[in-house]
Amino acid sequence: MPVISDKGRLMPESPIRKLVPYAETAKKQGRKVYHLNIGQPDIKTPKIALDAVKNNTIEILEYARSEGSDQYREKLAAYYKSKDITITAKDIIISTGGSEALLFAMGTVADYGDEVIIPEPFYANYNGFATASGVKVVPVVSSIEHNFALPPIEEFEKLITPKTKAILICNPGNPTGYLYSREEIRKLADIVKKHNLFLISDEVYREFAYDDAKHYSIMREASIADNAIMIDSVSKRYSMCGARIGCLVSRNKEVIATALKFAQARLSSPTYAQIASEAALETPQSYFDDVIKEYVSRRDLLIGELENIDGVRVAKPKGAFYCIAELPVKDADDFARWLLEDYELNNETVMVAPAAGFYSTPGMGTDQVRIAYVLKKEDLRKAVNILREALKVYPGRK
Repeated sequence: MPVISDKGRLMPESPIRKLVPYAETAKKQGRKVYHLNIGQPDIKTPKIALDAVKNNTIEILEYARSEGSDQYREKLAAYYKSKDITITAKDIIISTGGSEALLFAMGTVADYGDEVIIPEPFYANYNGFATASGVKVVPVVSSIEHNFALPPIEEFEKLITPKTKAILICNPGNPTGYLYSREEIRKLADIVKKHNLFLISDEVYREFAYDDAKHYSIMREASIADNAIMIDSVSKRYSMCGARIGCLVSRNKEVIATALKFAQARLSSPTYAQIASEAALETPQSYFDDVIKEYVSRRDLLIGELENIDGVRVAKPKGAFYCIAELPVKDADDFARWLLEDYELNNETVMVAPAAGFYSTPGMGTDQVRIAYVLKKEDLRKAVNILREALKVYPGRK
């Protein structure tokens, strides 16, 4: 019998999606499942983006350019300028989602066996992207005790070896909701400059910053123009996850030229989705003001309810729309399955994402879950109540 690759065997399952079969079974049994497991916003996509596709008169759906259309990239550059990021269209490569941009970045900066340092917990698919690219993830641990703040720079320097090629952050963070301060970004800028590394920043949640905090991009640090690679996406900003449009941004011409070769190998990103994404750039600020207000309200409700559950500890997010909650359970994976297979309250249950999959250090996060507050407040309240009651009877409680 033919043998599959070691790379394939090592590819991790998604902690976000691996429980889907259990959720589908629960639904077939007539139970309602509240999805706290995945960052699929329920906010409506801007009408201007949808109309751009509906009203388009294209007669031949052609390939787009590998780097993305000139018009879209020019408008993106103008958008970034409004965020105090001065770049040109030539500094941008359009990708099929932020995921592909991350794959391009890893392929561009690292060879097989090279290392990328990432503060953990981190977006679970970073493990998958690294495995697919033959790159080793070297974690530097941030903790719930410190609200997942950036670990001390000394901890990064301890991990740097001749194989280290980059530091990768997510700002604001998935799964923690942590928002890096300007001072923290500058510390990272200093360390990548000192050790001649790349700094890759996944900034797809840039609009989601709360409590009067401001997002600070690595692209605003002029001293690391050749070190900085920014990843972005329309998925969360405009509630357009299905468009699968993202981008890689860098002022380093060699990075862009190399990433373009990866982009050419997959031909192009989808044309209609680029049309929708270009139109979405005309979304008025009022849309974002309303969205932020809604997410702050949801966050405050969720955190308040979780803090009232005996034995639960939760870090308060300053951005994005996720939080990590530490539960009084021995195994959050087992608890998540149990919720879907064996528990119901008034014929309803909850789906959460076990947090161990957001770490690469074995044994970390085994009593934690990631919760996405992308549900309406009345559904969030019901979902947390189900968690509260479930924890009272769960046989694997600590």
